[in-house]
Amino acid sequence: MDRAVALRYDDRTPAPFVLANEKGELAKKLVGLAKEYGVPVTSESDLENKLILLQPGTMIPDELFGPIAEIFALIMKLEPELYEKDTNR
Repeated sequence: MDRAVALRYDDRTPAPFVLANEKGELAKKLVGLAKEYGVPVTSESDLENKLILLQPGTMIPDELFGPIAEIFALIMKLEPELYEKDTNR
């Protein structure tokens, strides 16, 4: 993986946003940290090509909301404990 984008969804924001985007060695470290801490990692090159252009802190554009929502919904279904842990602030 030579590119990585970290997304975050917080129900206090109107849409998911880019938490980080990295290339090269930093991308490998980002993916490694995600796996180490149990954060789901997926590879979707078409989506990644669009997300990598966004700066951290940028909310995802409307045209990407559907695909991103599907990914988050799948994570919530397969790993509900991640969602519960995140919402118990």
